Parts: sequence; structure tokens; C-alpha cells
Amino acid sequence: MRRNGYIVLLVAAVAWVTVAIVLGTGTGARSLLPPSGPSPACLPSTLDHNAALAGTGVDVSPAPGTGTANPRTQISFRGVPVTEIQAVAVEGSRSGYHHGHVYGYLQGDGGSFVPEKPFMAGEHVSVSALLGPAGRERRASFSFGVATPYPTDGIPGFPNPTAPASAYQSFVSAPTLHPPILSVTAPDRDPAAGDLMMTTGPGPGQYGPLIYTPQGRLVWFESVPGGLNALNLSLQRYEGQNDLTWWQGRVFASGFGQGQDIVMDSNYQTVATVNAGNGYEADLHDFQITPDNVAYLTVYNLVRCDLSSVGGVRNGAVVDTAVQEIDIKTGLVRWEWHSLDHVAASASHAPVPTNATPWDCFHLNSIDVEPNGNMLISARSTWTTYRLEAGSGKVLWRLGGANSSFAMGPGSEVAWQHDARLQPDGTITLFDDGSSPRVHYQSRGVRVAIDTARQTARVVHVYQHPVDPLVADSQGNMQTLPDGNVVLGWGAVPSVSELGSAGGLLLDAHLPPGYSSYRAFRFPWRGHPLGQPQVSARLLAAKDSTAVFASWNGATEIGSWRVLAGTSPNALSARGTMPASGFESSLTMPDPYSYVAVQAIDATGRLLGTSTPVKVEGA
Repeated sequence: MRRNGYIVLLVAAVAWVTVAIVLGTGTGARSLLPPSGPSPACLPSTLDHNAALAGTGVDVSPAPGTGTANPRTQISFRGVPVTEIQAVAVEGSRSGYHHGHVYGYLQGDGGSFVPEKPFMAGEHVSVSALLGPAGRERRASFSFGVATPYPTDGIPGFPNPTAPASAYQSFVSAPTLHPPILSVTAPDRDPAAGDLMMTTGPGPGQYGPLIYTPQGRLVWFESVPGGLNALNLSLQRYEGQNDLTWWQGRVFASGFGQGQDIVMDSNYQTVATVNAGNGYEADLHDFQITPDNVAYLTVYNLVRCDLSSVGGVRNGAVVDTAVQEIDIKTGLVRWEWHSLDHVAASASHAPVPTNATPWDCFHLNSIDVEPNGNMLISARSTWTTYRLEAGSGKVLWRLGGANSSFAMGPGSEVAWQHDARLQPDGTITLFDDGSSPRVHYQSRGVRVAIDTARQTARVVHVYQHPVDPLVADSQGNMQTLPDGNVVLGWGAVPSVSELGSAGGLLLDAHLPPGYSSYRAFRFPWRGHPLGQPQVSARLLAAKDSTAVFASWNGATEIGSWRVLAGTSPNALSARGTMPASGFESSLTMPDPYSYVAVQAIDATGRLLGTSTPVKVEGA
């Protein structure tokens, strides 16, 4: 496979340095968590954290001075070759000195010190290292604090009720698949935009990523195991090819997830599984791949926190959301950014809980990495889009919310928004939910132009559903297509619409009530499953004819099916053909047979695949 060639490269690229240290007496028996009682202080007194070490050209995480580090954090050095990271010394104020190794990033621009044991909650950690080429090394030192994790075990998930039979599809040849019906209410007027990529859940029925044609016919459905969910199916470039990507894991009723990100090729084979590092699990909200095999993903870090200074309880907890930059091939964390380090919790529109429920004061829900390394992120709870400086992580400006860097023009304010994206013309697009609680009379997509010199923001275009005033209490996205049309995924509604540049409806489709799709996209897609087509057959009541059903989950180029039948699995011959009429095609042959198989044929007559012969039911 095209990805396997990196195994030897990975071994050759990993450089490590043993840190000579002395363990503190008895520290190995200590708990990672401090004794129970009032939560520690976690809201920082200053918000000027800077991940760039002055004079070194190196960015580090945890950021100097932060108090948000996880006990299982790595210490990342990004900006010099791994061979120029030497003599790393790490000491915790409670856990003592730490042995570890420095492992290099495959991008060749740094490495992570991975301790052999975790740090302890509530302690301060001192770090020093020699950075730079031989003969010109420079000693750099910094320190950080370790947060006290808040357990997620007691946070419930969303219910998964049984779906009514009228809401989902069933197939004779694929009896385990029950994807929701997608009803198209405005026919497609932009066929070049491609297929619809969605997910189902939380809600009723089976969960998993889905691909539909714009006519509503199922192309592919990957049902995930019970207890897990799948969100954010999209198409991204990875190692020079167009691959499907999505998040998979457990979704908590608080509105975040713990799981991993999946990369799957056009043969529906998993080619990469990306996990968060530093003791975290990947959150559901975003996953972006860059050309150098680097992934950016969201993390929801729940920590104990004294919230009395903002009107909460002393034994409180807060959701500290983070961006992680991951070297996909090694799994190492290259860089990490935490919202608590840079944004005041008081900027939140989410009310402070009056009990120990974790306060989701930021709610990071999108990451958009610019070519220069700067980053655009969206925070639902502050109603703000932030631009972060590459390396340092400093907030360059804020768009919207309580502390906007720009005077917001009429209609440019958003509320509870999702999916902030920087467009090639410099404008910013967002999906403005405007609800939960309700602020706007309907959800919308908006395109905003900003003038950094005059510090103004104005609306360039608003995209609303032209027929129904849809209101999404959560989720949603706005995709800008190459021709300027836009796709709106309405999240919790759950619908997907394509609008032209003038706002006209080019496509409108809906999942059944009660379902949801976190985001929805349109991309051209060609799938070539490696598995075999599926076939099922049965004799009809009079036992003088045979009904045949055929499908091939994910295949996009089937023009017709050739049916093979006979008295034994080794003596089959062609007995008929049927057009590929949907996900599953069927044919009734006027004779009884004992065994059948099917062959998938493309529009040119080329054989795509042959099923295993099956015994005819009732024969």
C-alpha cells in the first residue's frame, strides 16, 4: 500500500536523547490527583502567554507560564532539527526529576520530550534545554503548571432511540445496514458539485458516515459499533490523494467528544488513524490535514477550577478547549494551544453553572490554518472568531463578541456560530446558528469582509433558506464551492441546501425528523471498494421464478449487473442483466435456480467485481 513505505523511514527519523536524572524518593507511589476538596485556581491572572522562546526560533508547548497542561503531557520543541535539541532537563515540584526521550518529527523541524512517567496534578514543572547547532547552542528555560483533570465518567451520552421503520432504508443484500432516508425536495441544479457527504447521529437509528447522490440515493454507509458515533465526514488531500476523513468516538451530552480521527482512501481502506496526544482524546469538532502530513484537531480538556471569582462555585470545573498540531506519522504533538491561556472566561455568553457541572465557557468548534501558519478558530460560547499568530499562539484579533477588534457593521454580529473559514479573497465565512438560546429569527451563512486598517467589519452576503426559516440550535457549516455557490449543512435541523451566489436554491434535501448531521458537504467522489459485491436471492411463492438482489457498498461506477445462476456454485452461467437502479438493484428471473452470483459492470462493459455464489433461499 502507498502508506506502508513510511515504516522504515519512521524508525530512521526518530532521534532520542536520554535525560540523566535522579528520581525523588517515594514519588512513584503518589496519586496523579491531589486530595479532594475545593477546586484549585485555574483562571489565569494574565492572558499574554507566548509559546515562542525568545531568541531561539523555537516554539514550545506546554506554553511557558500556562497552568493548563495535562499530567501526561509531552514537552514539544518546534523550530529546529531534533539534533539541535540537547540536554533536556525536566523537574516537577512534586514528582521530581523525569527521565525521558526526545523523539523527532518527520517534518524535520523539532521533537518532543516524552517523559517515562506522568506529572502530578497541581505541580509546577521546570524545563531547560540546549537549543541550536553545535558550538552555538543556547540554554533555554521555562516552566508550566499542571492542571487537575475533571473525570468524564459521570457525564452521560446522548440517547440512541430506535428509529421508526419509515425513517430508514433496508436492503435484502445488505441486511445489517439501515441508513436514514434522504428526501430531496429541490432537485439538483449543480451536478458538477458532486455527491453529498453527511453523518447521522446523535439521534435515532444507526450511526455512521454517509455518502448520497444529489438525487438522494445511498452510495456508501459505514455503520459504526454500538456506543460510538461518527461526525464531520469530509474529503481532504492526504499523501497526494483525495481521502475521506471523519471523527469517530463517544459523544457526551455536554456537547463534546472523545475519540479519534479516521482517514480512509477510495478503496474504503483506513490509511491513517489520528489520535490526540498529551493524555487527551480527539474531540469531534474539527480535523484538518496539511500537505506536510500534519493534522490539526480539537481537544476538550475538563479541569477542576475554582469559579467563585466569576460567580460560580469553589468546587467547580471548566472546559478548557485546545488545538493540537499532530505529526500524523509519529503521533507526536508538535504544538498545543489552550483557550484558557488566551481568552478571559468572563467573555463567555454561556452562563456560569451554580454547581460542579463543567462550564463550557469557550466551545472551540472550527480550525482553519492559513498558508503562513496563522490560524482562524471559532468559539461558540464567546460568539467570536479569533485569529492566532503562528508559533506564539497570541490572539492577533477578535471578530465579534464582547471584545471585538472591529466595529461590527449592520448584520455582521453572529451568535453561537460554527465553521469560521478564511476565503481566498480575504473574507470570512461562518455558519451563524443564532440559537440556543435563540438570538436571530433564523440560522444563516454569512460572508464578512474585515478592514484591519480601519478596524471595521461588514457583511458581504447573507445566505438564508429561501423557503423555510430554519433555526439550528447546534452544529452546522457553510462550504464555499469553487464556482462560488455555497452548501449549508443545517446541523441539528437536519437538512442540507446548496444556494447560488444570488441566493437561489440549487439543491435541498432532508434527513427524517430527530436525526442530525454535524456538517454536510458536496464533493465529487469515486469509490472502488476492495470487498466483493453482495447478493441475496429467493424463490418466489410458486417456486417457478427467482428474485435476485445485488448491492456493493461504496461502488460509484456500476452501470448494470450481470446475474449468474445454475444448479451448483461451480456451474453458473449468465442468465440476465439488470440496470443499477439504486444502492440495491433487483431482478426476477422466470426460472427457479439453486445458486446465484452477480457481476458489477460499468458503463463501458468492464467487469468491476464478482460476488461469492450464494444458495437461493427456498431452493
